[in-house]
Amino acid sequence: MSRLAILDTLEVISGKWKLLILITLLNRPHRFKELAREIAITPRMLSKELQELESHQLITRTVLPTKPVSVEYAITTYGRTLDDVLGSLREWGMKHRRKIIVTPEKEVTLTA
Repeated sequence: MSRLAILDTLEVISGKWKLLILITLLNRPHRFKELAREIAITPRMLSKELQELESHQLITRTVLPTKPVSVEYAITTYGRTLDDVLGSLREWGMKHRRKIIVTPEKEVTLTA
């Protein structure tokens, strides 16, 4: 497996917010304020993350002809190619949570 390819992928989707944004947009397009509320992210950070995702062609930004003007974000066909990756991350995370958090392997015993 090529380490460079993995590093490239991590560069595109790394950080606390990008994966949450992508997962949210997989369900349906969202307006800016909807995304900010749903993910509980500051507008400044959301704007930065959306710009990066748009530059990688994973999402689109559409200005809607409303008053006041609003912007809607949607995942692209190319962005949907991450669906299997996100699914694999979710499955691994569920297994990890069960192994580490829910069912610890050993009980800790203290001796005096």
